[in-house]
Amino acid sequence: MTRPPRPRRPTMTDIAKLAGVSQSTVSLVINHMSGAKVSKVTRDAVLRIARELGYPVERHAHAAAETTARNLIVYLTDELTTSPHAMQTIDGAKEAAWEHDCLVAVFATRGDPEREAAVFARVLAHPALLGVIYSTIFTRAVTVPAALAGTPTVLLNCHARERTRSSVVPSELLGGYAATMHLIESGHRRIGFINGEQWIEAAAERLKGYRQALSSADIPYDPALVRSGDWQVADGYARALDLLALPQRPTALFCANDLMAIGALDAARERKLAVPRDLSVVGYDDQDIARYTHPPLTTVLLPNYEMGRWAADSLIAQVRAIHAAKAHIKMECPLVARDSVAPPRA
Repeated sequence: MTRPPRPRRPTMTDIAKLAGVSQSTVSLVINHMSGAKVSKVTRDAVLRIARELGYPVERHAHAAAETTARNLIVYLTDELTTSPHAMQTIDGAKEAAWEHDCLVAVFATRGDPEREAAVFARVLAHPALLGVIYSTIFTRAVTVPAALAGTPTVLLNCHARERTRSSVVPSELLGGYAATMHLIESGHRRIGFINGEQWIEAAAERLKGYRQALSSADIPYDPALVRSGDWQVADGYARALDLLALPQRPTALFCANDLMAIGALDAARERKLAVPRDLSVVGYDDQDIARYTHPPLTTVLLPNYEMGRWAADSLIAQVRAIHAAKAHIKMECPLVARDSVAPPRA
């Protein structure tokens, strides 16, 4: 028997739209903020609409009566500037937090233990602190800092060896499998793979996915078709030229990120190979630029935004006793099919 879909919880955004006011105004009214310059007419309208929608006004009134509400999430990451991925996960966390009337404060430590300790010294005793999202730019195992022992914490894009904290990471193996299988299903059997640096967990998992897809189609794994790059356009270009110079060149290339795939497209143009007529190319990450290459790039979506949302939702649910069980999620990395893949030429 199929369960009926769970009704969506009304949000402050819903109230704001119906009341014709900003989300900030709704937040001021719902949380009974003192000193807020909101007219009685507006205040009464917001509260009436909130109650009609079933928004938990009384819960907020009770929380406002306390000295400080626990509605602050600290998002700690080791890096913000090396790629767009961190900002996407932060956006997801912020959106989910806002829907639960929480705010997110972001701190970047660049992996410096002293900076990390300084952040903990200033924020962990904050009376409004709900919990911490502990994030890394590269998917990897981490040792949760001892300072977080008594603080609700969710791990984002990383995981703890002792599995004592909820965590969410991308399912890189299945992403590599999906990319390679898409090429196999399009008729390719000689598929080159341009991977990233092998010490990175994501690179090792994507290679496993590539090999599993080949095995499932009874295609022997050929190490001569695999190259390791550094995730940058120039290295994708150089590694693709290398593979395309083989006596029996691949008919398709799977690149472990979109930047290296763009380099591979440049290499194909230099070799006078039309994509996808003469060579199919698949990337990974689904960065914005993948839509604007020529042709638009088939790629695998890295679910950064969804992981950020899950981390915030899970943390809030744990603290508010909606569920207390630890969860360890590997989030799907779906294929995004565009125009850079076609059957191989006869």
